[in-house]
Amino acid sequence: MRAIITGGAGFIGSHLLDKLISDGHQVSVIDNLSSGDKARVPDTVALHVVDIRDAAAVADIVAAEQPEVIFHLAAQISVRNSVSDPVFDADTNVLGTIKLLEAARTVGARVVLASTGGAMYGDGVPMPTPETQLPKTQAPYGISKYGAEQSLALYNRLYGARHVSLRLGNAFGPRQDPHGEAGVVAIFCGLIARGQTLTIFGDGHQTRDYVYVADVVRAFMAAADYTGNEEVFNIGTGKGTSVLELLTAVNAAAGTDIAASFAEERPGEWKHGALDSSRAATELGWSATTSITDGIRRTYEQLTS
Repeated sequence: MRAIITGGAGFIGSHLLDKLISDGHQVSVIDNLSSGDKARVPDTVALHVVDIRDAAAVADIVAAEQPEVIFHLAAQISVRNSVSDPVFDADTNVLGTIKLLEAARTVGARVVLASTGGAMYGDGVPMPTPETQLPKTQAPYGISKYGAEQSLALYNRLYGARHVSLRLGNAFGPRQDPHGEAGVVAIFCGLIARGQTLTIFGDGHQTRDYVYVADVVRAFMAAADYTGNEEVFNIGTGKGTSVLELLTAVNAAAGTDIAASFAEERPGEWKHGALDSSRAATELGWSATTSITDGIRRTYEQLTS
């Protein structure tokens, strides 16, 4: 296939890039390098250093590359930053997505959106949470991602497109940057490797659905080939892991027993999360196969190798 990855120099995007290259696909990258690393993009891959909000530049790239699929991972990803600057969050995640959809429409490309499962549903919902649950987001980030999803669905209705949104759990793994809630794995691994003190915000019993990056990449590949009628898929393990359990797993990987200090919880955060991914299993043939123990061990080993 011919593909573009927006955010292809980032954490998940670069792993997806590696997979597409290894499978022999023709791929290029759009990334403004605000958090991505240019070194993750091989010299053989066209890297367009462009902000997703630049409609004219994005349209020109899409017209030139003629992709069949656009994997849209470029985003404002920090819950905390979305609370402090909701206008930038919406500009990037909603308007940036619409600009990409317009570009995709001109070449008939399918867009596969990296949405959020963790920040989408909020508290007081059934767990594991299915896609049919109406969002009760706790932060502007969840709202902007929901808006992006709704834009994809609208283009499907208006133009007969086949766009798909993946509501990712808290992806973690090698190359992860310490941003957003999923960044806690990278933060804990780095601090423990250096023998430094960790800080847990809240009581440590809050849970998230942590899903390993290789499993996430498989979900994107499955979505690219999907021929059914569903538009939104949860991508998670179905299990919530607490911050305290996460700390125990990182200590086990490192062979340490480092304790944490505690601080007040931060605004925009929710208490518990776990995703019902049975729709992805049925429609995409996808399920998470990497345990959090194995994933953290691989992440820690990569960080310290």
